[in-house]
Amino acid sequence: MITVHHLNNSRSQRILWLLEELNAPYEIESYSRDKITNLAPETLKKIHPLGKSPVISEDGKIIIESGAITTYIVDKYAPKGFSPSPEDSDYYNYLELIHYAEGSAMLPLLLLLYSSFLGDAAKPLHERIFSEINNHLSFLSERLGDDDFFFRNTFSGADTMLSFVFEGAQISESLQPFPNLISILERYHERPPYKVALEKGGEYNLGWGEKTILDTSR
Repeated sequence: MITVHHLNNSRSQRILWLLEELNAPYEIESYSRDKITNLAPETLKKIHPLGKSPVISEDGKIIIESGAITTYIVDKYAPKGFSPSPEDSDYYNYLELIHYAEGSAMLPLLLLLYSSFLGDAAKPLHERIFSEINNHLSFLSERLGDDDFFFRNTFSGADTMLSFVFEGAQISESLQPFPNLISILERYHERPPYKVALEKGGEYNLGWGEKTILDTSR
């Protein structure tokens, strides 16, 4: 059985969601952020030296990184057809989306987070940061088009991975020019497994006071 080392208000929430979608067996080991620093507790470093979340353990394996965890869970627990096989012509299009969510799409959102702590000193950076956010959201909006989901127009691990990008963009109001991305985020949030994952994972609030907060764990 998978153990999800779950940090509140973090990207591990989408791992719980994926597990619920697949009806896979798992248990939760919960960790709470420091109320002052908002950082993960030192106890997570006992699981993995980086002390980041999400991290899962099963059968002696420790796996970090949302994309790797998603691939592991899908490979082991998803029914046939939920994801493509490596022999399929569009397999690498699927894999591209899984890694793109963390490898490129999150970067400008994280820059926005870090720059927000600089106050007015960060203003010279904002034009470039928001330009990059818009660039990535424009790409995703075009990629989605009129479809309901990102890969083969069927719900997949690519959707759980990309959900955090849209939730982060929603905080900074960057999602507003893209009605199809707003709609897909609403569809995500209305899925019963998503709601169950929220009940099990606890509070999920990406806002931190007056500032934008996006989890730095992967």
